[in-house]
Parts: sequence; structure tokens; C-alpha cells
Amino acid sequence: MADILTLTAPELAALLCSRVCHDIISPVGAINNGLELLEEGGADEDAMRLIKTSARNASARLQFARIAFGAAGSAGMQIDTGDAESVATAFLANEKPELEWRGGRALLPKNKVKLLLNLLLVANAAIPRGGKLTVELHDVDTAPRFTLTAHGPMVRVPARFLELHSGVKPEEPIDAHAVQPYYTLLLAREAGMTIEIRASAEEIVLTAL
Repeated sequence: MADILTLTAPELAALLCSRVCHDIISPVGAINNGLELLEEGGADEDAMRLIKTSARNASARLQFARIAFGAAGSAGMQIDTGDAESVATAFLANEKPELEWRGGRALLPKNKVKLLLNLLLVANAAIPRGGKLTVELHDVDTAPRFTLTAHGPMVRVPARFLELHSGVKPEEPIDAHAVQPYYTLLLAREAGMTIEIRASAEEIVLTAL
């Protein structure tokens, strides 16, 4: 696994920035469209609804990215899993799956919480047509581990995540589309955790332990 995690720090930073920009460009563009409607004297109510919805979406994505991808404080800092649940709930409110979050609230090392949120993104990508995502936190006060279950139609493990998880050097270079699965595995290594995948025709189970 370590052999494939070879991006330099500047390369990783640049690709993660591209990923965040990709995530927020759609709602920001929608805000701009709403403002243009107002300037043109369009339906004020519809324009304001578009602006408000898109602003909430953009804010949710940025708050999520702040914890999932950002420094979130100095080295060694801990993050409240309650904060992770809040940003995950707001983020998925604009996505297709329903979220169920189970487990006690605790302060955990930041890389473990960042790993949890990045696994949530992988699980979300596993059910592109929607369904249900269940996040379970176990033994948070002693030996934290996480289980994420993606249940829905057309369920599949994202191809780039599966490729990178296999430990085989990828045929294609890591780009802005593949950097999030790459970063997830890098976080697992930094957090001293192992990711296991269990797949069936109906659900994908990701476990970090």
C-alpha cells in the first residue's frame, strides 16, 4: 500500500484544492444565476429561493471540506465526532442518500475523524442513485473503529478506490477525481488503521479498524 502513496505534499495540496473547487463551483454558480435573475427583474421569489438553497449547499460543502480535507488545527489536535456528524448531516442533505449516524460522541485524533468523513464520501459514491448510508462508531473511548454501510440500487465500490485499495500501482496518474480515494487511504495509514471492504449485490460495507 505504501508504494502507491507517493504524491508530494505540493501535488496533494493542489489536487485537494481542485477537488474542493469542483465540489463548490455548482452551488456558487447557482447563486450567481439567482443574482442575475434578480438583476433582470425575474421572479423574485424563485430567485431568492435559488440563492438561499445554493448558499446553504455551498456552506455545507465548505464546512465539510474544512474538517475532511483541511488542517483542522495544529498537529495532534482532536476533533469532536459530534462536529463530524453535524457537517456530514448538512452535506448529505444536498445529496441523494439518507444518513443514519450511530455511536457515542467523543474527541478523537483528527486523522481518524478525517478518515471517517472521507470514508463517508466513498460510501456516498458507492450508491450514485441514492439509498441509505449508515455510519457506526464503535469503542470511541478505547479503540475507535468505524463501520459505514451503503445500501441502495446499483451499489458498487468506486473503481479508483478499489484499485488503490488493492495496492496495485494505478495505470492512470492520480488526478482531481482520484485524489479523494487516494487521500482516504493516506489518512488510514497516518491514523494506523486498516480499511476492509465487504461487498454484496445490495450493499457495500467499509470498516476502519
